[in-house]
Amino acid sequence: MLTHLHIRDFAIIDELELTLGPGMSALTGETGAGKSILVDALGLVLGDRADSGVVRHGRERAEISASFDINGLTPLHAWLEEQGLDASGECVVRRLITAEGRSRGFINGQTVPMQSLQQLGAWLADIHGQHEHQSLLRRESQRQLLDDYANHGELLRELADCFHAWKTLNEQLTRLRSAAASRDARLDLLRFQVHEFASLNLREDELPQLDEEHTRLHHAQRLLDTAQHSLARLYEDDSCVVSELNHQTHELEQLLRYDTRLDAPLQLMREAAIQLTEAAGELRDYLAGLELDPQRLTWVEERLNALHDAARKHRVQPQELAALHTRLAEELAALENSDVQLEELAAELAKQQTQYQSLAKKLSAGRAKAAKSLAAEVTARLQELGMPGGQFSIILEARAAADFSASGMEQVEFHVSANPGQPPRPLAKVASGGELSRISLAIQVVSSRYLRVPTLVFDEVDVGIGGGVAEIVGKQLRELGTTHQVLCITHLPQVAALAHHHLQVRKQRKGEDTVTTIAPLSDAERYEEIARMLGGVEITKQTRAHAKEMVSRSRSPA
Repeated sequence: MLTHLHIRDFAIIDELELTLGPGMSALTGETGAGKSILVDALGLVLGDRADSGVVRHGRERAEISASFDINGLTPLHAWLEEQGLDASGECVVRRLITAEGRSRGFINGQTVPMQSLQQLGAWLADIHGQHEHQSLLRRESQRQLLDDYANHGELLRELADCFHAWKTLNEQLTRLRSAAASRDARLDLLRFQVHEFASLNLREDELPQLDEEHTRLHHAQRLLDTAQHSLARLYEDDSCVVSELNHQTHELEQLLRYDTRLDAPLQLMREAAIQLTEAAGELRDYLAGLELDPQRLTWVEERLNALHDAARKHRVQPQELAALHTRLAEELAALENSDVQLEELAAELAKQQTQYQSLAKKLSAGRAKAAKSLAAEVTARLQELGMPGGQFSIILEARAAADFSASGMEQVEFHVSANPGQPPRPLAKVASGGELSRISLAIQVVSSRYLRVPTLVFDEVDVGIGGGVAEIVGKQLRELGTTHQVLCITHLPQVAALAHHHLQVRKQRKGEDTVTTIAPLSDAERYEEIARMLGGVEITKQTRAHAKEMVSRSRSPA
């Protein structure tokens, strides 16, 4: 529900703060006062296209901010969380439009693209009248409204799940059949390649081990010479490091009785002698296992060359050969078993198709029954709304047998004949904006208990009607206001008198500027405004009394 609207420097609005509540709110005012500006502003904040012409003359930018109470709109909370937006009980939507024509949108303080505003707007408000933002003109909205009326929610979920399962299987089968078309040639190539890899006999982690061994064998002579020299200098020569260290240790031990502070360095020297002796033993063991092996070096080089040649042939890095071998082997196995897979997939697809058609037929039967009932109810409402002879019908156009969709096997389209003798035409092609508004009103009232959108805006739904029909329009809007928030722009006192709340739109001079203001009316102010709408140039006592009676009658139990 729309709870608060703030508009600044938009068209002829300087600054406007408006707090709104539940029920039906009527907006009235003199012709040209700017009543539709409120609707335009709401449409813009919910993603309608804008240009620099909406910015108030002499200002840098227009700003529109709307707050909505979204408690109870669980799917909308989920959508906001998916978008990474705050999903608390209030949703604040903001739109900035500069004098240069640039535009920015915000949801709960975060910048979002216009598409996100439009998606959010579809959850929050529906604007009826001579406006683009009118969901009932879209076939998908018509289909959804009919399914909501028929309580098809669970059946639609089952059908959608079945459709997606069928679609996945169909894509798998298509890929497999496409692969089967060139199966023989591919099989020959794969068998040759897999046999080549098998002959190569590449072991896991073989390549890094070969690289390490090749490095060692290639430098074996230098390793041998340096290790032998180190062993001799360290331990085996007459003047080796260990002998010299032992000699110096013995010399210092003789002096220990004169100064005990020599004990610490002596201890370190003894430990060093032990470490060096162990190092010499390790070198001796290393030399025992080290040998020059030209034949092994040749074999390792040939093996590495073979692996690098294979990598170049298959255009991969040498370390990727093992993974490539696995992929080729798996593809070969899949192709060799493709006949079995094709049969299994075809059987599963046929099973899924049968289940889909069963669910779709059940849905079609439910839609056909609901379409007759909904059409009859809406037609009855049209007769009351000043459209004598008007007929509303719902056309179910069957899709081709193979044209599956997640929403069933038919397209839904609303048709209407506004006048006797005229053939029914699609709702989207109805010429008169006033007729379209009343048709929309009739549909909304009938289906109000199923409507997903909490806020409904009707812009001059009373065009071209008066008298008793106007009062019926007002009653239907008030009835709709018991389950939804309804904002109605009207010129008719019969409609305005039936509203739960009354807002007046005024155009005033402010210095050299003209500004539009909107203010809620007290009871006394409301009687005066209804009297103005009833009366002519002069408002009489009788006119005021009639206005008071109309408002009082709207508050009385039916």
